[in-house]
Amino acid sequence: MNIRRRIGIAIMVLVSLAAGMPVSAQEPVNEDQEWQRVNECTKRAVGYLLSQQKEDGSIVENNRNHTTITAFAIMGMLSVGHKPTDQTPEGLALRKALAYVLRPDRQEDNGYFGERDGSRMYGQGIIALMLAEVMGMGVDDEQDRLIRLKLLKAIDLILRAQAVKKDSPQEEGGWRYNPNSTDTDLSVSSWHLMALRAANNAGIKVPKEAIDKGVGYVKRCFHWENDAKKTGFFCYRPNENNMRFGSSAGGFLALQICGYYDAPEVKAAADYYLNYNIPSLQDKEHYYYGLYYYSQGMFQQGGAYAKQAQKVVRELLMGRQIQDGSWPLGPADEQGGKVYVTSLSLLSLSIHYHFLPIYQR
Repeated sequence: MNIRRRIGIAIMVLVSLAAGMPVSAQEPVNEDQEWQRVNECTKRAVGYLLSQQKEDGSIVENNRNHTTITAFAIMGMLSVGHKPTDQTPEGLALRKALAYVLRPDRQEDNGYFGERDGSRMYGQGIIALMLAEVMGMGVDDEQDRLIRLKLLKAIDLILRAQAVKKDSPQEEGGWRYNPNSTDTDLSVSSWHLMALRAANNAGIKVPKEAIDKGVGYVKRCFHWENDAKKTGFFCYRPNENNMRFGSSAGGFLALQICGYYDAPEVKAAADYYLNYNIPSLQDKEHYYYGLYYYSQGMFQQGGAYAKQAQKVVRELLMGRQIQDGSWPLGPADEQGGKVYVTSLSLLSLSIHYHFLPIYQR
């Protein structure tokens, strides 16, 4: 476990012990009413995820992408302070969910997670990112060993997929739907680039060249909005000039996760988002997916950007939460279901907590 991860976990434990309560139940030290609303909202959301856990440990609502959706649920719960080692209902749920993802039948011998549950390379990046974030949080040495083994195999496959010769030089360094894809897109690539960076942070040796190539790809997806080059946005694929909220915000966050906080493209995108009208839930856009990337990316920028993101997230999510703790589906959310959108909502709201190492600047 790296030093930053150890320090973060130690702080959570010390704060909880001082209050005489489990880490997962610890409230942020803030009496502001907005904090209380956020806390109640996240508690209901976590309660909904627990209500959807199956006997085998998976946390799913439908019959598709079980491993990936469970990984999303794990990250959502981790992001608001729960851990697999907590002696709480939430901790028990995380232990069962993690054991499900680590089952032998969830990952192919070549390291591929996306085959068994049909999530393809989307799932590969998401599950790898989750495993990197949970490194060192296993319930015992054997589970920690298994997490590391599964992550190593997953990262090896991601690196092999990146190395496949692409259709054009513009697409080198990226990923798409299958391990042998010769084309690319920013949506899939963002997950894999963040997974590589998270694995590297967790002590898995990732070649610098691989991250550099991924960063180069993301930058080639950027479109300058005007000749003055003051604002702009990331596009779904290189050489495009149209804005897609979900994938565009992914590039914005991925570059920052890789340490490029002050890159011209990042600063221009941050300024673009200050005046950007986020699509409504009814638009045929990946609403929750984009909101997650947007909120985490703006939080990384700090100052007025982070404050706007917190305000936007509260306004767009807290008033829409359903009584059972979930959120309503948008037109593009049928495949993932309510567990998917609820997990993404938790990840968006988690900019009020800052527990996951990958999102700590």
